[in-house]
Amino acid sequence: MQSSTPLQTPPTGLAPWRNAIFVVFALSGVGFATWVSRIPAVRDDLELSTSTIGLMLFGLAGGSIAGLAAAPAFLARFGAARGLQVTLSTMAVSQIALGLSAGWLGSAALTAAVLVAFGFVYSITDVVMNIEGALVEKASRRTLLPLMHAFFSVGTILGALGGSAAAAAGVSVEVHFTALGLVIAAAGLLSCRHVPVAGSALRGPGSPAAAATAPRTWPGRMRSTLLLARDPHLVLIGLMVVGMAFAEGSANDWLALAAVDGHGFDNATGALVYGAFVAAMTLGRVAGGPLIDRFGRRTVLMAMAVLGIAGIAGFILAEDPVLAFAAVVLWGLGGSLGFPVGISVAADHPVDAARRVSIVSIFGYSAFLVGPPVLGFLGESYGLLAAFWFVAAMLLVSFAATPRATRPATTSRV
Repeated sequence: MQSSTPLQTPPTGLAPWRNAIFVVFALSGVGFATWVSRIPAVRDDLELSTSTIGLMLFGLAGGSIAGLAAAPAFLARFGAARGLQVTLSTMAVSQIALGLSAGWLGSAALTAAVLVAFGFVYSITDVVMNIEGALVEKASRRTLLPLMHAFFSVGTILGALGGSAAAAAGVSVEVHFTALGLVIAAAGLLSCRHVPVAGSALRGPGSPAAAATAPRTWPGRMRSTLLLARDPHLVLIGLMVVGMAFAEGSANDWLALAAVDGHGFDNATGALVYGAFVAAMTLGRVAGGPLIDRFGRRTVLMAMAVLGIAGIAGFILAEDPVLAFAAVVLWGLGGSLGFPVGISVAADHPVDAARRVSIVSIFGYSAFLVGPPVLGFLGESYGLLAAFWFVAAMLLVSFAATPRATRPATTSRV
């Protein structure tokens, strides 16, 4: 893999640095999935309506978008090693506070406020760990971000299983979240000791000229980050990511229900359909790096988009359960690589990598946030299976944007 930014392998070696970032990705997955898995318990403890839960989740989304915009300024202030220690520790405290506010204190207002803070620090962690993942890629000269996102997927599976087990055993939310928060804090602090402190153009403003002209205040830095969205090439990367993130987010929220309501599966089989999708996503991310190193980003992403479109169409039209499961596997493979590879392409920039990764993350998270309600509205009017044609159309957008999006302005692997 070619790189325009010279990197030095840290004194501790590349393997500990790489493994530390794998751990951070997994911890992020565990933390988020644990919260999602206990939403029913939180709703019952606080005696909330579904609409109120929706408003609280909107606060989580708002905090996440604000964190994505603030991440480059945070990274410039704290650096990667210290920054990850700060964000993971704060995320752990937020996790504990969520459990205490929802369970022990029983305060819906405090829980909503903590969710905003949790979303803010969680999304900063997301940007910083992706920047570090891109640095590890360049230092190792191998495509590793898809595998790192596979670790995130494994973390979400572990978090969901842990939440299910805790709910079945009657473990309270405050005890569950406190225990997990302590684990995240300890594992994060230990692993981040292996993240190098040395600066890099990917972590900071890049050139001395860029550093001299960079805004000094946090609001100024956030504004300059958001203004990057006017870059046509960055918009193309964002469109590539949006379609695949939309395909992933829509399946996360609606696939199991569509299997039950649209294909007549029972609830247990519907859960298995979703499990097949998650397994295919994880497999695609594990295999994605070697495939990209052999065939190139453009070829692999376009092939994946075709698989995803075929999978969605197959699931909509399938009249046989086996075909429906096979189609879901294609769907999962098709949406598996857009986000991590989009991050990698954005990070190729020698000057504005941190801010560009932040913008691409905003594109991706917006698709995750907008996808579910759009599909819900379409499903209410036309049925969930018919609504999935819109997901296929979004993947077609990704397919169309990929050739130019994967052609960075600087010398890079394509």
